[in-house]
Amino acid sequence: MVVLLGDKCAEYGGQVDVEAHIETCSGILWRELEHSGDEILQLVIQCAEELPHKSTLYATLVGLLNLEDEEFGRKVVDTSHAKLQDALDSENCNKIRILMRFITVLMCSNVIPPSSVIEVFETLLSSATTTVDEERGNPAWQARADFYIFCILGCLPWGGLELAERVPDDLDRVMTEIEAYLSIRKHIFEPAFLPFETPADDNKDGGQDFLEDLWERVKLLCEDGWKVDSVPRPHLAFESRLVTGKSYEFRPVTCPEQPDQPSPSSDVMIGRQRHEAELKYPQRIQRLHIFPVSRTEENMKPIDRFVVEEYLLDIMLYLNGCRKQCAAYMASLPVTFRYEYLMAETIFSQLLLLPNPPFKGCYYALVIIDLCKALPGAFPTVVAGAVRSLFDRVNDLDLDCQARLILWLSQHLSNFQFIWQWEEWLHVLDLPRWSPQRVFVQEVLQREVRLSYWEKIMQSIQKASGLEELLPPKDGSCFKYADQKGDQSEGVEFSLSKELNNLVKDKKTSREILSWVEENIIAVHGHNVSIDVVVQTLLHIGSKSFSHLFTVLERYGNIISKLGSGQSNEILVIEETSKIFQNNTQMAAIAIDRMMVYRIVSNLSIVTWVFSPSNVEQFHTSDRPWEILRNALDKTYNRISDLRKGVISVEKSVQKAIEAKAKAQADLDSAEALLEAAESEELQGQMAVKLKRLKAAVDRTKQEESSEQESLEAKDALLSRALSENEVLFITLYRCFSDALMKHLSVDLTEKQEDVLGTDQREQMSIDSEEPSAMDADDDERRNQRFSKSNGLHSQAEQQWCRCTLGQVRALTRKYATEIWPHIDKIDAEVFTGDIHPSIVKAVYSALRRPV
Repeated sequence: MVVLLGDKCAEYGGQVDVEAHIETCSGILWRELEHSGDEILQLVIQCAEELPHKSTLYATLVGLLNLEDEEFGRKVVDTSHAKLQDALDSENCNKIRILMRFITVLMCSNVIPPSSVIEVFETLLSSATTTVDEERGNPAWQARADFYIFCILGCLPWGGLELAERVPDDLDRVMTEIEAYLSIRKHIFEPAFLPFETPADDNKDGGQDFLEDLWERVKLLCEDGWKVDSVPRPHLAFESRLVTGKSYEFRPVTCPEQPDQPSPSSDVMIGRQRHEAELKYPQRIQRLHIFPVSRTEENMKPIDRFVVEEYLLDIMLYLNGCRKQCAAYMASLPVTFRYEYLMAETIFSQLLLLPNPPFKGCYYALVIIDLCKALPGAFPTVVAGAVRSLFDRVNDLDLDCQARLILWLSQHLSNFQFIWQWEEWLHVLDLPRWSPQRVFVQEVLQREVRLSYWEKIMQSIQKASGLEELLPPKDGSCFKYADQKGDQSEGVEFSLSKELNNLVKDKKTSREILSWVEENIIAVHGHNVSIDVVVQTLLHIGSKSFSHLFTVLERYGNIISKLGSGQSNEILVIEETSKIFQNNTQMAAIAIDRMMVYRIVSNLSIVTWVFSPSNVEQFHTSDRPWEILRNALDKTYNRISDLRKGVISVEKSVQKAIEAKAKAQADLDSAEALLEAAESEELQGQMAVKLKRLKAAVDRTKQEESSEQESLEAKDALLSRALSENEVLFITLYRCFSDALMKHLSVDLTEKQEDVLGTDQREQMSIDSEEPSAMDADDDERRNQRFSKSNGLHSQAEQQWCRCTLGQVRALTRKYATEIWPHIDKIDAEVFTGDIHPSIVKAVYSALRRPV
């Protein structure tokens, strides 16, 4: 009953009276308080924390129970205080935000006095103001200060009216202090973390960052008398009773001390601290504005948008493990206006949030699918409109966001029989191969083939005749030693491949096959031919399915590893793998990824191969090389993360072993003292036996401590080695990027021209979610001609190549910033010096939030 409180009420899409439901629940719980008070207390607090969109209902419930049992009300306040203080100390953003909202609505139910809420606000305000002060604070941690102010402003839609009525002077003082804070903080504008490089014409926000936007909405709310239609106020129905209840002081809370400013101060040290602060206090949402404001905020006040976004984000956060219930709650918010467009925009804002979304993309795909089923008459049309809007602006969309959008759309369509109005996108066939819209459609179709089969996708685009040329070839494997009929042809290498194939069929051991290779291929034809024949043949055997591929690499991977010893040979192995799977990007990516797992090839070899001439030519026309590169970097990052977790785990084991040894030694010392004091021989005999057992226990704990220490040293050594390899990896990566880009970027390209490279190349498309837009090829050509004259690049294709490659520099730097910052000094010294182009430095530094 407590968990489902209000779910069937009119405010949440039901027909039950909310006041009656709360009254009934209160009566039942009151009768159980004497026997199960602690369990009820924990349940109510947990519901308020994890179902925050119903926090007003739970606060009213607590207020009614407080009338019957004052001890229960006191415990709720004390528990909330302890949880808030713990959240502040542990820097748990979500708990801080939710608990502050909960104590605000408890104030509305007269469980907490308004003076206590104001005191909490002023504590956070004081900490925030000190943080951004250049002399007393540490402005690198502005992210935390902004978050504290966000929490205060975020509470006012829920409790501003009561505060204005009961402590108007205190509320005015808080508002004045917030305004003063906003006047001294630094305005945040980070183009590298925006999903679009240029804002939509209908959604320009005047250059406000998220905190400034919220402040403007709260000021309008204040001018409107603090009336919020989107926040239920069930306590008003019980106001005459609640005012007779007892209020409990909410004890003062303390904010954690800010880290000291780095000394000596440098942009690197400040950047590291700022990055740490952004990780702990990330911005919750970056609005996409994919629909006109007239649709997303239709019939709602400015503050209502913020409130609905909070509802949606909280539901997705706390109900991520039960997607059906998540979609049900999202579809029945306690508001009186339509919000389908805002809901779609909020979900896509999370999916495309930079640098990383809170959850994996498949979670948002499932939420959208369930919402389409829950609201079949409205939401599918809205989602389709969002796709069209994003597609119209895909030229402006960040490359990382493009990749996520492609993955989401292919997965979404796979759940609806791949039905889409493909004929709307037929115009991409008239665009160049490198056009972002053409590449987008091409990658979506290729991803769909992975999720289904070629014939099914071919059937789904029958009405859009011509799009089949964007599909991958039907035959996935390009076996070098087979004729067109699939039979092996004649020739020396063909014969060797056939013989190797027969050895595998005869289930010869890898040692026997390796001996045969050394005698019959390496000795006669050389090393390169042996790599060619062995890799092509073994991967052809494994090309039938993923399980076949994994089995072949597990059984015979050591043969490839022996032949591919050394970076140059590893690159040959990767090249042959790419050739045999040139028509199947998925198999190529998985094969190379699995080879890295089995240590057949290294991440350095993969990076070097990705920047080979044949791959560099594809940087702006295909996601294939980037997918393989991302897989290699992800695998490296995951390995380091696992090693860090292993070190932390062993450190805990070492600490436990030390404590166990100390306890055993203390028991032994106590027993020895008792033995010396023993007078009777019988007691001395008993103590001697006990002493022997305790000595054995001490010896055992010493051995356990020694074993754990050795394990910790081994883990530390592995982690140190992995971090050193990681440093070399990123130096190699940035050097490869620099070498590739320097061949294309004009030497005299100025900073102003680089801004043109990011923005002026594309013309803003008008947004209409109902009707698809068409690309005018002639206008596109004229735009690129103007751009070519302005930046010194030689062709439209080269311009797009530079944009894509610089975009990938930003995307990869942004994603792996945590791993890059520890090595930034070495990277600066070895890569970002000398004749490095300023465009490359700008791309990296902006992704690290580091001043150029």
